[in-house]
Amino acid sequence: MPDTQISAIICTHNRDTYLGAAIDSLLAQDFAADFEIVVVDNGSSDRTREVVEQRAHNPRLKYVFEPTIGLSVARNTGAKVASGDILAYLDDDAVASKGWLQVLYFAYYNNSKLAIAGGKVTLIWPPGIQQPRWLSPGLAANLGAYDLGDNIIYIEQPGLTPRGLNYSIRRSFLEEIGGFDPHLGRVGKNLLSNEELQMTEFALQRNWQVAYLPEALVAHNVAPERLQPSWFLNRGWWQGISECYREQLAGKAGIAQLQRGSERFLRGLYKALQYFSDPAERFDKLVYAYGQIGYLNAAIQGLLSTSNKK
Repeated sequence: MPDTQISAIICTHNRDTYLGAAIDSLLAQDFAADFEIVVVDNGSSDRTREVVEQRAHNPRLKYVFEPTIGLSVARNTGAKVASGDILAYLDDDAVASKGWLQVLYFAYYNNSKLAIAGGKVTLIWPPGIQQPRWLSPGLAANLGAYDLGDNIIYIEQPGLTPRGLNYSIRRSFLEEIGGFDPHLGRVGKNLLSNEELQMTEFALQRNWQVAYLPEALVAHNVAPERLQPSWFLNRGWWQGISECYREQLAGKAGIAQLQRGSERFLRGLYKALQYFSDPAERFDKLVYAYGQIGYLNAAIQGLLSTSNKK
């Protein structure tokens, strides 16, 4: 497709129960120009290939197998296979609204300085399940929820960056920074993250723009196994590790990380006590504190590694 205006990319690993709906939501896009859909099978051992082949009659659909496990690796593979100047990434367990690609494309078409854009994300709860009492709005963001309101916002704080499950990037910017960093991003069951935050930092440092587009709406399925406190604690742990790695990649490693992590750990415990009567906010702060243990663990390992090399 030499005239492809935008490429929609799904990176998937063993999610055959959700994948079909994700692909179908892209095939049903209300988009006036040419677009393509690239499914990157990241070492799946389930029915992923079969799910794609059931829809292979549609010429927009491409399939590629990437054996090296890792979300950032899969994203880079998708970018290499795709032909569009705009790359729109949709998670394999998400469903895009009909105008998703159109909203994203217009944003880039009308703003040559736009490097990254993403939209609002709502949650699809499993049948018969409602949001638990112990789940705060902050922790719901770990399930993918993302809502900065109903107006377009240009992001200036990296922490507000669009969610990876509803995420687009200009190819020229991605090539400028050398692609997604494989040291960040999910790898199998290791919940490494912060790759989108790092991308936003790079964009702002280089005078590009990052936008929140509320009409680029995506709904994200909440897997039942994620509605356990243990999942959020594990997610917090890996968030702490991810933050430590991100700082180390940015040249901010060293003994100061131990001080930062310790202060944040104590702050989390203190706030958990402050919110003792509120189960949702209390658990939120405990997850934050637990994440700082992961951060400190990674910081200590980094210091030991550096010491051993001397």
